Amino acid sequence: MLEMPQYELLWDFEKKQKTMVIFVTFCHPKDRIMDKLKNRYRDPEINSYVSCFQMGLRQDRSLVENLFANGHIKVLVCTATLAWGVNLPAHAVVIKGTQIYAAKRGSFVDLGILDVMQIFGRAGRPQFDKFGEGVIITTHDKLSHYLTLLTQQNPIESQFLESLADNLNAEIALGTVTNVEEAVKWISYTYLYVRMRANPLVYGISHKAYQMDPGLEKHREQLVIEVGRKLDKARMIRFEERTGFFSSTDLGRTASHYYIKYNTIETFNELFDAHKTEGDILAIVSKAEEFEQIKVREEEIEELDTLLSDFCELPAPGGVENNYGKINILLQTYISRGEIDSFSLISDSAYVAQNAARIVRALFEIALRKRWPAMTYRLLNLSKVIDKRLWGWVSPLRQFSVLPPSVLSKLEEKNLTIDKMKDMRKDEIGHMLHHVKIGLKVKQCVHQIPSIIMEATIQPITRTVLRVRLNIAPDFTWNDQVHGTVGEPWWIWVEDPTNDHIYHSEYFIIQKKQVITKEPQLLVFTIPIFEPLPSQYYIRAVSDRWLGAEAVCIINFQHLILPERHPPHTELLDLQPLPITALGHWEYEALYKFTHFNPIQTQIFHTLYHTDCNVLLGAPTGSGKTVAAELAIFRVFNKYPTSKAVYIAPLKALVRERIEDWKVRIEEKLGKKVVELTGDVTPDMRAIAQADLIVTTPEKWDGVSRSWQNRSYVQKVSILIIDEIHLLGDERGPVLEVIVSRTNFISSHTEKPVRVVGLSTALANARDLADWLNINQMGLFNFRPSVRPVPLEVHIQGFPGQHYCPRMASMNKPAFQAIRSHSPAKPVLIFVSSRRQTRLTALDLIAFLATEDDPKQWLKMDEREMNDIILTVRDSNLKLTLAFGIGMHHAGLHERDRKTVEELFVNCKIQVLIATSTLAWGVNFPAHLVIVKGTEYYDGKTRRYVDYPITDVLQMMGRAGRPQFDDQGKAVILVHDIKKDFYKKFLYEPFPVESSLLEVLADHLNAEIAAGTITSKQDAMDYITWTYFFRRLIMNPTYYNLEDVSHDTMNKYLSSLVEKSLFDLEGSYCIEIGEDNRSIEPLTYGRIASYYYLKHPTIGMFKDQLKPESNIEELLLILTNADEYTDLPVRHNEDQMNSELAKHLPVEVNPHSFDSSHTKTHLLLQAHFSHAMLPCPDYATDTKTVLDQAIRICQAMLDVAAHHGWLVTALNITNLVQMVVQGRWIHDSSLLTVPNIELHHLYLFRKWSQHKRKGVRGGYQGPIECLPELIAACEGKEHVFASIVDSELQTAQISQAWNFLCRLPILNVSLSIKGCWDDPARPQNEVPVPTLATDTRDDKRWIKLHADQEYVLQIHLQRTQMGYQGKQDSKAVAPRFPKVKDEGWFLILGEVDKKELIALKRTGYVRNRNTISVAFFTPETPGKCIYTLYLMSDSYLGMDQQYDIYLNIIPTGTSAQVTTEASDAVSHLALN
Repeated sequence: MLEMPQYELLWDFEKKQKTMVIFVTFCHPKDRIMDKLKNRYRDPEINSYVSCFQMGLRQDRSLVENLFANGHIKVLVCTATLAWGVNLPAHAVVIKGTQIYAAKRGSFVDLGILDVMQIFGRAGRPQFDKFGEGVIITTHDKLSHYLTLLTQQNPIESQFLESLADNLNAEIALGTVTNVEEAVKWISYTYLYVRMRANPLVYGISHKAYQMDPGLEKHREQLVIEVGRKLDKARMIRFEERTGFFSSTDLGRTASHYYIKYNTIETFNELFDAHKTEGDILAIVSKAEEFEQIKVREEEIEELDTLLSDFCELPAPGGVENNYGKINILLQTYISRGEIDSFSLISDSAYVAQNAARIVRALFEIALRKRWPAMTYRLLNLSKVIDKRLWGWVSPLRQFSVLPPSVLSKLEEKNLTIDKMKDMRKDEIGHMLHHVKIGLKVKQCVHQIPSIIMEATIQPITRTVLRVRLNIAPDFTWNDQVHGTVGEPWWIWVEDPTNDHIYHSEYFIIQKKQVITKEPQLLVFTIPIFEPLPSQYYIRAVSDRWLGAEAVCIINFQHLILPERHPPHTELLDLQPLPITALGHWEYEALYKFTHFNPIQTQIFHTLYHTDCNVLLGAPTGSGKTVAAELAIFRVFNKYPTSKAVYIAPLKALVRERIEDWKVRIEEKLGKKVVELTGDVTPDMRAIAQADLIVTTPEKWDGVSRSWQNRSYVQKVSILIIDEIHLLGDERGPVLEVIVSRTNFISSHTEKPVRVVGLSTALANARDLADWLNINQMGLFNFRPSVRPVPLEVHIQGFPGQHYCPRMASMNKPAFQAIRSHSPAKPVLIFVSSRRQTRLTALDLIAFLATEDDPKQWLKMDEREMNDIILTVRDSNLKLTLAFGIGMHHAGLHERDRKTVEELFVNCKIQVLIATSTLAWGVNFPAHLVIVKGTEYYDGKTRRYVDYPITDVLQMMGRAGRPQFDDQGKAVILVHDIKKDFYKKFLYEPFPVESSLLEVLADHLNAEIAAGTITSKQDAMDYITWTYFFRRLIMNPTYYNLEDVSHDTMNKYLSSLVEKSLFDLEGSYCIEIGEDNRSIEPLTYGRIASYYYLKHPTIGMFKDQLKPESNIEELLLILTNADEYTDLPVRHNEDQMNSELAKHLPVEVNPHSFDSSHTKTHLLLQAHFSHAMLPCPDYATDTKTVLDQAIRICQAMLDVAAHHGWLVTALNITNLVQMVVQGRWIHDSSLLTVPNIELHHLYLFRKWSQHKRKGVRGGYQGPIECLPELIAACEGKEHVFASIVDSELQTAQISQAWNFLCRLPILNVSLSIKGCWDDPARPQNEVPVPTLATDTRDDKRWIKLHADQEYVLQIHLQRTQMGYQGKQDSKAVAPRFPKVKDEGWFLILGEVDKKELIALKRTGYVRNRNTISVAFFTPETPGKCIYTLYLMSDSYLGMDQQYDIYLNIIPTGTSAQVTTEASDAVSHLALN
C-alpha cells in the first residue's frame, strides 16, 4: 500500500506539473490501488491524473499507455515488469517496496539489482528534463545492500554449472557434441569459461590448479566426464569412457526436446513402469524437479483442503502438507476448472499447469518408445485432459464452447455417447434434452468431432514379416473455427494385446482438403509376426488434440496363409579361377583388363558360354554381372551371327552407361552394330534392322514388340538379357513381366527358341522366377548376399523425429563423423533422396569442414587447377562445393556439369560425392564408403514420404568396396528409428520379389487384344497363366487377397480379375465384348492407346472431352489432364509456388487445384510457351518430364480427332505439337523461335525493307513479320541477316541464329491425282493439280472426278537448301525441347466448308525429294467442292503450307464402277 508520505511526494510533484511513475512490486485485482488512491485523495483534479497499469488489464493497457505518454495522466501506478516491457519515461520514479513474489521459489525475494537499474533508467525524459529523480522505499536492513549495489558495480557470475547436464544432453541429442574432446571445446564457448578464468575461486578452482592448467583443459574435461557419467547412469546418453564417445538415446532426446531436467528423468526411471494408473502418473509428475521450488505455506493449507475435497477426482498422495501433494491438488483443480482465491496459489497453479502439460507429453513419448500400448494410450489421453481442462470421462462435446453447460450436463445424465447421437436425428436429440432448438447445434458439434474409418489389408512378405496397407478415410465435417485451416494430427500404433507390445507407431495428419473431399489416406508399414500365429493385432488411432476421438481396427490372422519357405542359395564352389583364354577368341580376350574371371563368373562360365539354356543369375551388386551378360552375347555372335541380341536395362541411365561402354568395346573393337533404343533415342528402322545388339528400356521394348507380327527384327531376336530383373516387384515391374511372357509366346509361335538371361541381386524366391523363365536346375544360380568380391561392413543408425527435413538435418553430423572414422582419405558416396537434399547436405558438410584444421582436406588436386575447372561449371552451388572436394550429382545438373563431377570423382580428385538415389542404378562409381542418408523419398502421387524399395537400398550399399583397391567396403545406413528393425532384417536376408501386375493388368490386356493375341475371355485367362504374377499367386496367396489355392477359388479369382479389367477397358472405349459375352473385339481407341503406350483412362478421357472444334486452350487442358501426368510430384509448399506462377501466365487454371499434378503440368507447359521464370530448379526438371510425354499424348489426340474426321481440332493439335517443340505460343511471332531473338528485337524486322539495300532489285520487299518472309528476304545470304540484327546481337549470337534459319525446312510442293477416269483412251492416269492461285472461274482449274470413288493424291515434296553447307541432319533444331527430335510432317486433307478431315498421313524427314500418296474417296453427290491440303510441320512454328484443290464431281460411269468393284476385290484379297 502507498503510505502517507508518498502522497505528499505525489502532491509535491503535482504542484511542479511533473510526471511520475510509482512501481509496486505486484498488483492483485482485489487490491485496486487505484480505488484507494482515489478515495484517499478526494481532490477531483488529481483523480483525473492517476492511473493504474498491470498485466491483468489487457484491453485497458494500451489506453492507459497512450494517456500517460500524451501527458493526460500525470501519475502511473504499475507493476515492475513495465520497466522491461514498455518504454514510458517519466520525470520521477518511485520503487515502493523491494520484495517481489517469485512463483519459481514460492516465496518473496529481493528485487534484483538489474531490475532496480532498469526501473531507475526510466527516470528523466531526454526531450523535457535536465535530470530525473529516483526514489527507492525499502526496509531498513536492505538499505545499505541497495546502496552498495547501486554505487559499486559487481560482476555478473555464470549460473551455467547448475544446468550443465541438461545442456550437454541437448548438444549430444542435436549431434553437435559427439565426444569428450568436442564437449571440452564446447564449454570453451560459454560465459562460464570466461568467468572461470577470470575468477577461478568462485567456481571451486584453487589458485595452484589454475596456475598448472591456465587453459582449464583438465578441469573442463573433469566436468564433462562427471556429467557424462551422470547422464549415462540416467540412460539419457551412452558414454563409453574408454573412447570418450557419446551417443544419444531416445530418453535423452525426449528430455532435450521437452526441456525435461536431468533429475526429473532420474525420478521417472525410478518410479515409472508399464502398469501405472492415471492417479500414479499425476503423482509421478508432481515429483518432477521442475516443481521443486513450490512450497506449502501455512496460510494456504485451509484452501488446499477445500480444493482437495471439491475438485480432485483422483487421489493426491502426500496430501496438503507436502509440496508434491500440493502440486497434484493444483493440477487436478486446474483440470476441473476450480476457482482459487489466494493470490500465491493462482500464481503456482499457472506454473504447475504450464509445466505439467509438457512433462506428460514427454512421458507419452517415453512410453511410446518403450512400446507399452496401455501406458501410451493413457498418457496421450492425460496430456489432452490437461490441455483441454476436461476429465476423460465427461462428454467429449464439452470441448465445444458453443453449447450451454445445462445442455452438456443433461447429455451426461442421459448417457448419450457420440456414436448414439450420430445415428439420431436433430429433433430426437432436441426432445431428449427438452430443448428443441439446440438439437441442430448438438448434431453439428457431434459431426465436427474428428473421427476416421480404418480398413486394413495385410500382405505377408515372408513368414515373419507382414506388410499392412491401412486405408484411413476421414468421417467428420470440417469447420475452420474448430479445426483451424491446416489439418488434424493423429497417432496410430499397432499393438499385440497378448504380449502387451507396440510393433509400429506413426504420427500422421489428415489435411483439411482430404476431409472436405472425403479423400482417403494410405499408410503402408511392415510389422513382425511370430509363429504360432497370434489370434489378432489391434491398430489403434488416437487424435492428438481431441478427447473422445479415436478408432480401432482389428487385424485378424484367421485366414492368413503364410508364403512357402524359400529354397536354399547356390553355394559358391571353391574352383580354380578360370583364365580369360577360355573364351577361345583373341579379340574377346583383348576386351578385358583382367587375366582371370572372378569366382562367380568362373562357376557360371560353362552354362552361359557353351549352352543355350535359360539362366537366372542372382548375385550381389558389384560381383561382375555385366561380364556374365557379355558371355551370353558372345555366344550369340559365335553361334547365330545373323540373329540379334537384346539387352534390357530398367533405367535410361543404365542404358547410356552400357551404350558408352559397348560402342567402344563391341562396336569399334569387334565390328558389331550396337543400337540404343530408348524414349530419348529412336533410331530409324534401317539402323535397327542392321543392329547385332539392341540396348533398350523395358517400356520401349514392350512398345516395339507389341506389333511383333509386322516387325521382322523382333522375330530375329535370339537372346533377351534382362538386367536387374528383381525390379519385377517395383512399380515398373509389370512391363518386364509382359515382355518375358510375350517373348515366350512369340517363340512358341515362330518355333524359334529365344534364350532368356535374367540378372538380379540375390533373391529370396529365385525358384519361382526360374520356373516362370523356364529355367531348369542347371541354369539357376542364386548366390547369397554375402558372396561379394569385396566383403561389406554395414552400420545402421536410427534417427528419431516425425518430420522429414529436421530428421535429415540431424543426420549430417553423423555422416561427417562416419567419413572421418571409416574413410578419412578414400572415396565416399552419400545417397540422398532429392536434389534439395544434395545441396543442404553439401553445405552442412562444408560447415563442419570449416571447423577442422584443414578445411580442404577432401580436395585431392591443386587448388589453382580446381579453380580453372570451377570456371567452366554452370551450377552456382556446385562451384562452391567443388572447391572443398565435394561433388553433387542429380538430374537437375547440366549434362556438362555432370560429366565434370563424374570425371573428378572417378579419378579421385574429389573425395566425396553426394548423389540422388537414381545414381545407384545409373552409374557405376564404386567408393570405399557409402552413406545412405535417409531411406524415404517424397512421392508426388500420394504427397507423402514413402520408403525406397529394399532393392534400391541394396543397390546403393552395393556401390561400397572397389574390387581393385579395397579389401573391404563400408556402408552406413541412416534411417528413421522406427524402421531400423526392418532394415536390419532385410539387409542381410534377401527380399522376396512379388508381382505388381494387378494394378496395370487392364493396359497390358488391351495391348494384347489390339495386337490380336487375345480374342476371347478364355485367351485372357490363359495369358495370365503365362505371367510371373500367376506363379506368385500360388506361392503367396494372401498377398494378393486370395482366400485359398483350391482349383475353384483360383478360377473364380482369375475370371473376376479378367472381368474387372475388361469392364474398365470397355468403359474407356478400348474394346467391345461380343454378344456371346465371350469374344473380344479391339476398337480404334484401344489400338491408339496400345500404339502410343497410353493408359486406358487417358484415351477414354479423350473420347469424352475432345470436341469437333476444340481450341488450343481446351486442347492444352485435355493434354494436361492425361493420366500419364498423375505421377508428377507436387512437393511440399509447391501449391503456393504454383499459385504465384499462375499469376504470371496467360491462361487461367482452377484456383482450388494448385496442389494437383495436372494443374502443375498445365502451368509448366504455359511457362514453357511463355518463357516465364520458374520458381525453383526442380521445376525445370519437372518441365523436362512433362515435355518427354507431351508429343506422344498429342499424337494420340490427333489420331482420335482424325478418327472422328474433325478438321479444326486436328489442325489445332498439330499447332499444339509445334508449340511444345519450339516453346512458344501459337499467336507469338514465329520469328521468336529463332535463337536469341526476343520480343524487344521484333522492331528490327518490321522496320527493315528491301529498298534500303542499294542496287538490289526484285526479291522480298519487306517488312518482315514471320519466318518465311525472313527467309525470302535473306535469300540465303548471312550478311543480309546480319545487317538486320547486328545493332542488337553479338557475332556469336548472329551465327547461332543463322544456323537455325539455314536448317529450316523449305519445301516445294507439287500435287497430282491418280485414279480412273471414264475415258477408254486413258484408263489409268495422273492429273496435275495447279498449286498457284488462279481465278476460281477458270474452268481449267476444276478437276473432274467421279462421285463415290477412291483416288490417290500424290504429293511431291522437294527440299530447297538455303545457304547451309553442313551435313544434312534429320534432327529438328529445337533448343527448348529436352530431347532429340526428328523433323517430320503431318499431311492433312480436309474440306473447310464442312470442317471435315478426309485423310491424315505422317511423313518423316524430307532429305531431297519425297513422294507421299494419300488415298481419299470423292463425295457421293455430284457438284463442285474444294478440298484443302495442309502441310503441317511437327517441329517448327510458321513453316506450314496449305493448298486448295478444286474438284468438280461428276456422276459415275459404268466402266468406273467396274474398276471400283475390281479394285475392291483386290484390296479385299490383300487384306486377307
